[in-house]
Amino acid sequence: MDFPKEIFLKDYKKPDYLFDTVDLEFQLGSDETIVTSKIAVSPGNEAGTSSPLVLHGRDLKLLSIKVNGTELKSDKYTVDPRHLTILTPPAGVFNLEIVTEIYPQLNTSLEGLYRTTGNFCTQCEAEGFRKITYFQDRPDVMAKYTCRIEGDKTLYPVLLSNGNLIKQGDLEGGKHYALWEDPFKKPCYLFALVAGQYECREGSFVTCSGRKVTLRIWTPAEDLPKTSHAMYSLKEAMKWDEEVFGLEYDLDLFNIVVTPDFNMGAMENKSLNVFQSRLVLASPETATDGDYAAILGVIGHEYFHNWTGNRVTCRDWFQLTLKEGLTVFRDQEFSSDLGCRTVKRIADVSKLRSYQFPQDAGPMAHPIRPHSYIKMDNFYTVTVYEKGAEVVRMYKTLFGASGFRKGMDLYFQRHDGQAVTCEDFYSAMCDANNAQLPNFLQWYSQAGTPTVKVTSAYDASSQTFSLKFSQEVPPTPGQPMKEPMFIPVAVGLVDSTGKDMPLTSIYSDGILRTVSNDGQPIFTTVLQFNKKEEEFIFNNVPERPVPSLLRGYSAPIRLDSDLTESDLYFLLANDSDEFNRWEAGQVLARKLMLSLVADFQQQKTLALNPKFVDGLRAILRSTSLDKEFIAKAITLPGQGEIMDMMAVADPDAVHAVRTFIKKELASQLKDDLLAAATSNRSSEAYAFNHDNVARRALKNTCLAYLTSMNEPDVTELALKEYNSATNMTDQFAALAALSQNPGQVRDDALLDFYNKWKHDYLVVSKWFALQATLDIPGNVANVRKLLSHPAFDMRNPNKVYSLIGGFCGSPVSFHAKDGSGYKFLGEVVLQLDKINPQVASRMVSAFSRWRRYDETRQALAKAQLEMIISANGLSENVYEIASKSLAA
Repeated sequence: MDFPKEIFLKDYKKPDYLFDTVDLEFQLGSDETIVTSKIAVSPGNEAGTSSPLVLHGRDLKLLSIKVNGTELKSDKYTVDPRHLTILTPPAGVFNLEIVTEIYPQLNTSLEGLYRTTGNFCTQCEAEGFRKITYFQDRPDVMAKYTCRIEGDKTLYPVLLSNGNLIKQGDLEGGKHYALWEDPFKKPCYLFALVAGQYECREGSFVTCSGRKVTLRIWTPAEDLPKTSHAMYSLKEAMKWDEEVFGLEYDLDLFNIVVTPDFNMGAMENKSLNVFQSRLVLASPETATDGDYAAILGVIGHEYFHNWTGNRVTCRDWFQLTLKEGLTVFRDQEFSSDLGCRTVKRIADVSKLRSYQFPQDAGPMAHPIRPHSYIKMDNFYTVTVYEKGAEVVRMYKTLFGASGFRKGMDLYFQRHDGQAVTCEDFYSAMCDANNAQLPNFLQWYSQAGTPTVKVTSAYDASSQTFSLKFSQEVPPTPGQPMKEPMFIPVAVGLVDSTGKDMPLTSIYSDGILRTVSNDGQPIFTTVLQFNKKEEEFIFNNVPERPVPSLLRGYSAPIRLDSDLTESDLYFLLANDSDEFNRWEAGQVLARKLMLSLVADFQQQKTLALNPKFVDGLRAILRSTSLDKEFIAKAITLPGQGEIMDMMAVADPDAVHAVRTFIKKELASQLKDDLLAAATSNRSSEAYAFNHDNVARRALKNTCLAYLTSMNEPDVTELALKEYNSATNMTDQFAALAALSQNPGQVRDDALLDFYNKWKHDYLVVSKWFALQATLDIPGNVANVRKLLSHPAFDMRNPNKVYSLIGGFCGSPVSFHAKDGSGYKFLGEVVLQLDKINPQVASRMVSAFSRWRRYDETRQALAKAQLEMIISANGLSENVYEIASKSLAA
């Protein structure tokens, strides 16, 4: 194969030509679709240009090309598999008309226009539009679009595109048409078309200026009853964005379409959002609390893109975090305001640590704004999205809610209708707050997770308390040397009675800063730590405090402090910052697990620290703490998080230790766990609200602990919960609890669940995921068998993510010592790559940190990567991940 070309941020050039208007016409056919595009082209600068006009294109058959109405002769243009080049375009403004033929029913990549379950659908971000017609497929080419769709009225009764419906009518031969117009300029990645057999749930929303917006959620008729939560979520998101950011929806119609086959979770196309089914469809019987929460968050996320992504978009794909980091932050805040803020924060930080920290420490490490890519699809990552959201959150931490809002207002005032960069957002934030943030932009250009070390000292004679900070950003591929980062550290000081001390003044870098808020006492302050080393001295501290550091997780870093074990137990019991209360427990758990892993590796007897058991017992018995917080606080750190802290990751030892602690805690806390499991049962009808979600979370966390003991009485309890459950949250939690223990009970329950739900493909995906993630011996063979299950379909991304993605997330099975897990994934990746390269590259990413393991595992994983890289016809998507993983 030819080595794919790498694209670099430093090589960005403005387009030589701009497109002012784009009129598209689609004649949808069952075998081929004819696409006509009429484009008004103008020079990219006032001086004009003599450059050729280079258009992107993939898998297209060119039927005709006209300039200003005249057919272009074949010596005036060239076509290769990726481009159409018009060699000498006219000077000034001209009209370009291109007709292409495409084959959506053969398009298994699910990029561009494709047909699935009989319906047409598009996905154009990042570079799918080039599979529809020849075009300048880049986000800084923004135009106003119309779209005329023609198709068979019986097969495709619903014809949708962006903007407003201008005209529709019948045509000869049983066909009909619809003409759509989007009055707002947009890049081509936001174009969308949907055609097929759909029914809609209709609602409406009155905006703050009194405009009535029609809301429609389109889905196959049988799924219509499952769209009420999505409609609720959409209305809440529209209301929230007006109240919090003053952002009002700008058209009279908002459509959401549901499709079972979709690479992404969802897509924010202007006024026509397309969603994977699992992120819209929910009923109490078929969806869990987690599903309901995900629907709320993602419906919000895609709607929020209308301003942060659509009205203001990215200049180039390197700036992706400009829209995604910002919009993830907005959806996190939205979900926090509608639920429990602390619990949401814990969930978001847990996700960051489980997925983003490992990426930042591996061969695919990249800054939130990457410097280069081969395939942009590979950079829709937890770094760009979730770490990007943490960077946006730091602006809010530094400037407060009102300062952040001022920055957002200025950003829209300056850049509405433009394609811009991360620097533009940074400038708006700083200018609106009349502030300078030295070296803050390093967050956009440096990869790696900073490690911050903190040591404390108390001087009783001067009543001062000092915190000495030092930071280090580890080397990452292509970035061996790092500069210090700008790190906001939210700090409180806790006195011996467990109360926050009022803070008065802090001395650092030769400056004494008074901490004040109109005479009100301040208990948390944000230290701006932006040097390699820095000391902050707190004045008027009457006794030695216990510092509560990085409150609310104010920066995406690893913190290494000199807090003693007794300090951590003290914070676990007393910290007013509930996030840090949870964090104290997690630090204790991580230390405990790492020390027990060392004991296990040395074949010592494992024993649990009684203080740790007592600390969790106190949390479990608390009547003042939120129940979902308790559920999070008694949950141990994941196996991946612990392996990530080891010099050589040992999946077997970590699994053995985590299982030991879980069973030991269950045994020693059995009465408390049983009490919580029983007292949090409810026979009331399902309701998705925080109190009920919290109650179920605590009950089901306790049930999982108890069932791990594999004792007849608790197994009986879990079976009873499974059989009597009236909602999917409780039923699936009981099934997952039972599935921890191999044997007949588990096998019978799994079979019963499948027989109950085999008619519902989303529930069947849960069933696949549960079995794929089981850390039980010999599970590789079981997962391999499930590949040929009649309900599994390699062409459906959701099923692949459930079964194959789930399997990669099981440290025991994927990292099986005999290499069977690696061999299985290697084979699947090559099969998948022929069908859908985007999905295949997500799966191959599981190999990226192969060097973290022992030599035996390294050799086995490396062999699979070498096998993949030598395959004929390998996609650029998979090549990029596999080659970078091997080169690490």
